[in-house]
Amino acid sequence: MEMLRRSSVFAAEVFDRSPTDKELVSQAKALCRDYINSRLNRVGMGWTSPEHGLASSSGTMREISSVLLWLGDELEYLRPNVYRNVARQLNITVASESVVSDAFLAVAADIFSTGITWGKVVSLYAVAGALAVDCVRHGHPSIVHTIVDCMGEFVRKSLTSWLKKRGGWMDVTKCVVNTDPRFSSHWLVMAACTFGHYVKTIVLYLLREK
Repeated sequence: MEMLRRSSVFAAEVFDRSPTDKELVSQAKALCRDYINSRLNRVGMGWTSPEHGLASSSGTMREISSVLLWLGDELEYLRPNVYRNVARQLNITVASESVVSDAFLAVAADIFSTGITWGKVVSLYAVAGALAVDCVRHGHPSIVHTIVDCMGEFVRKSLTSWLKKRGGWMDVTKCVVNTDPRFSSHWLVMAACTFGHYVKTIVLYLLREK
């Protein structure tokens, strides 16, 4: 009984304390792998990740992933053309790690150039998922790991402070206020529009740099 009580106290301390930067980045990458796997499975593709999935993770992480995927579904439903064939929209080749990395980080920087919202975070995960599908479809599944690493790097540099203020990734679950499949929220529409506008800008930028 005493051991059980101590375990309960320890668990409470773990979930109550503020997450570290390293934990937030690790969770961001795990969520990204889960999101990508979901998107690849949806189109009948496979991808082998060297990391374990969230199946063996805590119930909290699985809940966060489920919410992130649900919000991503909503976002992609609202603007399907924005989150398909992303590589072609950006006019890049997915055969090069550096090209994919630079493009993803450039998209991320522009999406968040005017501030951080959960809508934009979901949008970035949707971009990662769509870009991963492009990589596997064109025979470059190894590049998918680069996308996951880039997500972690961007979170480390730009989102950890924001996430800490909200108590970590669990805060995204507060975005779910209606589970009606016909429901579409304004902040998701704005996130989709933000990325849609950026695609036009980055295409011109990449063409100019050649």
